[in-house]
Amino acid sequence: MLRLIKGRYRIQHSQPDGDSIHFYPDDTEAFAKLRMRAHLSPAGSVQLRLDAIDALETHYTPRGGFRQHQPLALAHAPADRLLALLGFSDVKRDQETVTSATPDQTPGYILTRFADKYGRPVAFAYAGEADQSDLGQVHVSAAMLRQSVNHRLLGEGLVYPTFYSKLYPDLRAELTAAAQSARRAGNGVWTSDATTSGATVTSVADLNDHVVILPKLFRRLADYLALGAGDVSLDRFTAFLATRNDRLFVISEAHATGLDTITAVAGQKLRLTHPPEDLIFLEG
Repeated sequence: MLRLIKGRYRIQHSQPDGDSIHFYPDDTEAFAKLRMRAHLSPAGSVQLRLDAIDALETHYTPRGGFRQHQPLALAHAPADRLLALLGFSDVKRDQETVTSATPDQTPGYILTRFADKYGRPVAFAYAGEADQSDLGQVHVSAAMLRQSVNHRLLGEGLVYPTFYSKLYPDLRAELTAAAQSARRAGNGVWTSDATTSGATVTSVADLNDHVVILPKLFRRLADYLALGAGDVSLDRFTAFLATRNDRLFVISEAHATGLDTITAVAGQKLRLTHPPEDLIFLEG
């Protein structure tokens, strides 16, 4: 069961991307009542983490490094589509920050049951009004899941599937089918995806402008390269991954392991040995 929380989406002066957006619950005590450790802003909003999906990064700053991004056409596509699905139009940005949009806010609701370690509710997001009562329990059917913006972005190939351990298995199966259908059709990120086929990285520019890989792998690679002071050798990348707490479960092998063991590196080429939908990451 998930909890339904009614509210509004507002985007001005924020930087919504393809898998996160600010949400203002109608009941300002909603998360406290549900005993969820969500971090509210002074204005009463939370930043959502959209469950089961990961969009290419429009802006990511590794510790000790400079702001980076993934290929921007594919990174901006899910961000733009997310806002359209939630009812916004005429969106104007200065860099990544929204400066104006029509309307100022839109109604919506989320389905969630916990917040991550950063205080972001991990949620399925919906546009419009909900028939169910606010803060009520909801059993999410496949039909209901298909109406979420999460499923729609995944089905259009605009985002990667990225599953965590608290996602219910039946929902994961439905989302996996959507992702695999998008891959077969060659839509969105799947036109250029090199996550399992192999990506060659000889410069940070390659990573920012050309290489299309699972965003989680991109973030780890950006973190690693930030330590190199210009050296882009991947010789120690898997050793670096071993120091991170990226524990996961490989579904096809019924095996718990770490991201380092499923990352293969040969010279300047790296790849994952399993597709993203075959992985379940453990919540940190």
